[in-house]
Amino acid sequence: MAEHIAKQARAKRLALNFSQKNLAERSGVSLGVLKKFERTGKISLESLLKLAVILDAFEEFKELFKKADPESFVSIDALMKDKTRQRGRQ
Repeated sequence: MAEHIAKQARAKRLALNFSQKNLAERSGVSLGVLKKFERTGKISLESLLKLAVILDAFEEFKELFKKADPESFVSIDALMKDKTRQRGRQ
């Protein structure tokens, strides 16, 4: 997932026509940290949030751990009792 996020961030940076140096300067994240993030996906949450602000992706973080409706959870017992067919006859 970290690598996927890094690829999306890089694609967004390129779509906005920012160089790595330009994004680093605008966000306050060091160029080395940005390069490592785009290469490996490893970055601190604080630095990721700084990048998200500049890349116009900050609002998505508000939904990250959104409180779910308790009725939307399915118990393990209910999942195990589900006997719907998974495939047809051969």
